[in-house]
Amino acid sequence: MPTVVEPKLIAGNANLPLAQAIARRMSLYRGMSVGLVDARVERFNDQEIFVEVYENVRGEDMFILQSTSRPANDNLMELLIMADALRRSSAGRITAVIPYFGYARQDRRTKARTPISAKLVANMMVTAGIERVLTMDLHAAQIQGFFDIPVDNLYASPIFAIDILTQFKDEREDLMVVSPDVGGVARARELAKRINAPLSIVDKRREKPGEVAEMTVIGDVTGKNCIIVDDICDTAGTLCKAAEVLMAHGAKEVHAYITHGVLSGPAVERITGSVMKSLVISDSIQAPEPVRKATNIRVVPTAPMFAQAILNIWNGTSVSSLFETDTLVPIYEGIL
Repeated sequence: MPTVVEPKLIAGNANLPLAQAIARRMSLYRGMSVGLVDARVERFNDQEIFVEVYENVRGEDMFILQSTSRPANDNLMELLIMADALRRSSAGRITAVIPYFGYARQDRRTKARTPISAKLVANMMVTAGIERVLTMDLHAAQIQGFFDIPVDNLYASPIFAIDILTQFKDEREDLMVVSPDVGGVARARELAKRINAPLSIVDKRREKPGEVAEMTVIGDVTGKNCIIVDDICDTAGTLCKAAEVLMAHGAKEVHAYITHGVLSGPAVERITGSVMKSLVISDSIQAPEPVRKATNIRVVPTAPMFAQAILNIWNGTSVSSLFETDTLVPIYEGIL
């Protein structure tokens, strides 16, 4: 087996701008050019996916950059087929870098005769030849246990903490972190601890999926700049309703920090017309044009963190060091 000189990156079509940004950051960190492996990921007329790698990858440490975001099934199949192509080309190790892990919301059986799709997806990835997964803010932490291979789950909260302390540097005493539901309290508490702010909870009761029947605020938000934190924003119905409830309870402003901006259906229209002052999302999912044009939606980059994580995996050094805000501050200097 030849000596591995550099990690090699290959990208699917899910989020090419992020893949290119990761390659640029790795070039900066390494002081040498790190590009994407020359390959084509295309579709036949019947939409079958075809992958061809033009470079030698024998014995190399390969990193596939691919979110399984909308269209989730197409992007997932791209990932699996790229992994198979690399495995059959004798790659030394195959790591899937999945900034947004689709199907994560189907992590348990909520009622009779339903699937656990997240486990199925995990099995498919391992069968395709993936030997390690790097992702960010899994919807349910226990999904790491669905894999029989190492899974590194990064967190957006250190990036959000840096951004919040920069954006609200003169109003830190008025900050209040808000969890939009009881299930997200641990995530909200983590961010609140990082920025030294109190915590409030919006308790919601659903009649059926996609509908919020009732919301109650737990905690005093009067005169506070409320920061709602969550991992996924899909149709934005719950988020916008929570913002209205907080304003009705005396909040001065409402902002939201969401890791994965799925933003499907009427989401962008709802957000632009809501009482929220701003929504901050990561670039784990490529932002479509309506999101880029929205005046109250802002995107923060994850490439610096993913680039460093990839280098740490390649070097065999700690990935958990990236959980700390102090570690990311120099990486994000001049960016946020």
